[in-house]
Amino acid sequence: MAIVCISWESAHLHGEAWISHHRLRHRIFVERQGWNLPSHNGLEYDQFDTPAATYVLWLDDRHQARGVTRLIPTTRPYMIQSLWPELIRGPLPQSATIWEASRFGCDRDVDADTRRRVVAELICGCQEFGIANGIAKYVGVMPISIFHHVIGLAGCRVTRLGPTIRMRQQEIGAAYVDVCQTTLAAVRTRCAVRGPVVHPQLPLVA
Repeated sequence: MAIVCISWESAHLHGEAWISHHRLRHRIFVERQGWNLPSHNGLEYDQFDTPAATYVLWLDDRHQARGVTRLIPTTRPYMIQSLWPELIRGPLPQSATIWEASRFGCDRDVDADTRRRVVAELICGCQEFGIANGIAKYVGVMPISIFHHVIGLAGCRVTRLGPTIRMRQQEIGAAYVDVCQTTLAAVRTRCAVRGPVVHPQLPLVA
């Protein structure tokens, strides 16, 4: 089991990981959450799945994705900019040091202990990737409860950026998540993660 950082250029190095992450997104966001998203043959995708994106994936021992996050630099077209600009007060982020994090999710078919491990290691993996690539903040849109009770409680500093909207009985909003060594250390301590989680023989750089 390992965390890997995959791009279009490196997908061929990771066997089934690439295609399995699109299947996982379909299960999480289309089947379970009922989002109206593009899909084909059980694979979910959208217009932001481009060569600019990097995917932080948690893989099981069969090289199948069980957790996913998509990262996109805000110097390229990104989801909040195109679909949710009203959730950010003031100028929209556009910086090489600020990346959007989206499609954050974990497979519900794994047991509760494994889900907690997947989420904790995904957060650590995003921090490790960010530190290695000069990223200072992630920006994302998700339920406020997830920002507070998952991302915040894991040890990340979360800064709300604007108003919320009501969707499917949840309050949805935008926020920054700080990326730095202090945050990574806090997450490792709170979540009992021992050392780096990104596979040492696989590339961190997008």
